[in-house]
Amino acid sequence: MTTDFVDDIKALTFDVFGTVVDWRGSVIREGEQLNAAKGLAIDWPAFADRWRAGYAPAMNRVRQGELPWTKLDALHRMTLDTLLEEFGVADQLSEADKQYLNRVWHRLTPWPDSVAGLQTLKQRFILATLSNGNVSLLVNMARHAGLPWDCVLSSELAGHYKRDPEVYHMAANLLDLKPSQILMVAAHQDDLQAAHREGMRTAFVKRPLEFGPTATPDLSIDPCFDLVAEDFLDLARQLT
Repeated sequence: MTTDFVDDIKALTFDVFGTVVDWRGSVIREGEQLNAAKGLAIDWPAFADRWRAGYAPAMNRVRQGELPWTKLDALHRMTLDTLLEEFGVADQLSEADKQYLNRVWHRLTPWPDSVAGLQTLKQRFILATLSNGNVSLLVNMARHAGLPWDCVLSSELAGHYKRDPEVYHMAANLLDLKPSQILMVAAHQDDLQAAHREGMRTAFVKRPLEFGPTATPDLSIDPCFDLVAEDFLDLARQLT
């Protein structure tokens, strides 16, 4: 892969869930604390996986017009309420408990390399989120996890969810940059493929543990990826 394009890059935009933060480990950890506090026996690895599995279908309901624009916090809560019923514990949690649990997505823990890698990259580039998380979620997460963003960009600002083209156009417009001056960083092929179609440069960061130690994530390399990195520290070495 050639890196001749790097001198033209002004900003890096990041997918967040799974790329920057360990959503699965974070949900499991808080869930197990809830089990201990409430005397529950929820299988939190299974619960976390089911909660995340509801992510794309919920966004599709918005995308297809079945729901009006609905921010991710509200979509997460819809899925959570369904799962609490399915797991037979809905009546064992108060409304305050449910609200706090739903906001676990505001308190996700970064991967070990994330903060140091971002701090190095920030010395040369503008760093922004480009996430389906709503703005308040991303701001709270950044404060909780110490993520050094220059700018928080959310699908909420476009009124569309990734992988709709409007989200990538919004980022370029708000940053006042050409798409080719932005490097989209993600651990998910479809996000990078969508960014590539809209003219952005792309960096694939491998996160083999996103779905747990027994999962087999797709780590194949699409030719549209301009860079491939093992983690954020490796990405920083390639770019700075």
